[in-house]
Amino acid sequence: MTAATHSTLFPQVPDSADAVLEGLDPEQREVATALHGPVCVLAGAGTGKTRAITHRIAYGVRAGILHPSSVLAVTFTNRAAGEMRGRLRQLGAAGVQARTFHSAALRQLQYFWPKAIGGAMPRLVDRKIQLVADAAAACRIRLDRGELRDVTAEIEWSKVTQTVPADYAPAAAKAGRESPRDPAEIAQLYAAYEDVKRERSVIDFEDVLLLTVAVLQDRHDIAEQIRAQYQHFVVDEYQDVSPLQQRLLELWLGERDSLCVVGDASQTIYSFTGATPDHLLDFRTRHPGATVVKLVRDYRSTPQVVHLANGLLAQARGRAADHRLELVSQRAAGPEPVYAEYTDEPAEAEGAARRIRELVDSGVPASEIAVLFRTNAQSETYEQALADAAVPYQLRGAERFFDRPEVRKAGIALRGAARFGGNDALLDDVVDLPSQVRAVLSGEGWTTQPPAGSGAVRERWESLAALVNLAQDFAAARPAATLADLVAELDERANAQHAPTVQGVTLASLHSAKGLEWDVVFLVGVAEGMMPITYAKTDEQIEEERRLLYVGVTRAREHLHVSWALSRSPGGRPNRRPSRFLDGLRPGSTAAAGRTAVGGAGGIERGIPGSRGSAPKRAQRVPARCRVCGRTLTDPGEMKLMRCDDCPSDMNEGLYERLREWRADQARSSGQPAFCVFTDRTLMAIAESAPDDERELARIPGVGTRKLTRYGADVLAICAGQSPAESTDQD
Repeated sequence: MTAATHSTLFPQVPDSADAVLEGLDPEQREVATALHGPVCVLAGAGTGKTRAITHRIAYGVRAGILHPSSVLAVTFTNRAAGEMRGRLRQLGAAGVQARTFHSAALRQLQYFWPKAIGGAMPRLVDRKIQLVADAAAACRIRLDRGELRDVTAEIEWSKVTQTVPADYAPAAAKAGRESPRDPAEIAQLYAAYEDVKRERSVIDFEDVLLLTVAVLQDRHDIAEQIRAQYQHFVVDEYQDVSPLQQRLLELWLGERDSLCVVGDASQTIYSFTGATPDHLLDFRTRHPGATVVKLVRDYRSTPQVVHLANGLLAQARGRAADHRLELVSQRAAGPEPVYAEYTDEPAEAEGAARRIRELVDSGVPASEIAVLFRTNAQSETYEQALADAAVPYQLRGAERFFDRPEVRKAGIALRGAARFGGNDALLDDVVDLPSQVRAVLSGEGWTTQPPAGSGAVRERWESLAALVNLAQDFAAARPAATLADLVAELDERANAQHAPTVQGVTLASLHSAKGLEWDVVFLVGVAEGMMPITYAKTDEQIEEERRLLYVGVTRAREHLHVSWALSRSPGGRPNRRPSRFLDGLRPGSTAAAGRTAVGGAGGIERGIPGSRGSAPKRAQRVPARCRVCGRTLTDPGEMKLMRCDDCPSDMNEGLYERLREWRADQARSSGQPAFCVFTDRTLMAIAESAPDDERELARIPGVGTRKLTRYGADVLAICAGQSPAESTDQD
């Protein structure tokens, strides 16, 4: 559950810009008022980073410094983007775009596709598994379900790191990835997968980013149009940015520095997807004039939980550990973490369910309790144990709240009652809003008492109960509200994916729990082989496992239970031991030998205004002029050719055709559209100038550093009348 939904009351919109700043601590206030130039916020777990950046945007909007439509806030999940939109609306900053990278890129790609590429945009597929299976069949390679999933993950990693099929093997080796099959076979499957997509005229989510990057790199007019629209960028969870997302962000920015990034290197847990904290850690190097604000005041967890979290990272190694933040709890003291050892995994699950049943009976809401595990395969044991204990639960990562069938039907019923309630006998004897909602939802299956047991019936009741509770909070905050007002609120929440609280213990993997928090957290299966996971071999992989446990610990506000089992099944050999990460932290254990990392304190570091330090200076733009008549060029196509369209061309037609044939071969081998290699205009410009060396080739618009490195030798060989193969042999 998020901080936004911890209280379901509806706060009043601040009445002024200064009122937006009320309640912020000094560092959060610094973030909120630092509206110019690059800003980097290093925010520890529970330090109010979302509060700081949403108040920053709202303050800028309310003070008239930022126009809502000129701000683009990007993050990594629809839930996080929805929460951000909900908070901005509550602060009086509606109209600000808060989206995921993919959502923002897809919207731009859909809008500019007719202009940039022409024709209908290919259909977007949301799941790759079947396409990968078809690619494997085409290659006559048999993959079981697990291998299909692993190969799909390798394809996704390749695309977000901008690795084409031909380069997969060396790139995977350089990154230290353990390929699920022979790297050459993965490369073959990757190429076949791209062929299948092309044949069926479909694209995947990574293509959305790749194609948007290609369009913005190739069409300066479109890039400038987007930059004119969005002039201020905020990036949340910046430690999770992939190289492809960073490239897209750079293209959105252009030569400007109106950028605020927020992240925590100690919460980098998605490197297997291509995410890297390097962009966050190198931010000050790239932007020497940046303001850096460190948030270390932890408002979420008690000192006891924070002490364990800090202790986990004290023995960490690596670059992220060198930049760790020492959290300082702002809460009153609470109970010490509880450690428990069990004979086997079923006994561990039963023990957790028994303790949860006691907590629920004592008055702790089930929605304030979570069971977190390393792998999704561990979920089933806990589902069964909670069902046996008659404890309601919900699976994290299941269907989104407003997409549930019962919620959609309830919304239709409430909307109908709001319009025609005077003719509904159910509403004859009720006057207040909560009673009206209860009356309407009683026709959809809501009852005053929950159904016995668990399963689909209980889940439907929990969804309807969440709507009833939301109506009660809404009426308490706005006594004069009508049923129509509530329906409007539900519509806005659905658009923002700002779901109400569902009563039920949350079962979630540690990865999917990131960004959430509960009063009580059970960390289960914290044993060697599971934490760290068996296949974590390298130092970097071990350190990421440590950070994953750190994320789990910092989800707890007050009560934290850590447990492990000595064997997997009843009667099994008790050869397991508690995770090495707990050495020196749990009672009776000894700390591992090694250095202790020194945590960073909070505070503010101001860059020198206008300073770029050792960062490379961007060349100032000079007017482009026609190389034939000398007229100033403004049309992007003419600028690429460096001549007016109606000025005579001295293009070598034979060279142009050879370049087109070469481009087609490159597109086929790399699995991307031909225009992503070079556009027709760029090929025409090359054929007209016939460059002799890299310096001449680099001067041609559309030939950037990356394309020069990748394709320069081939293009120069073709211009010299050789084939690329001949050039390579001579070299």
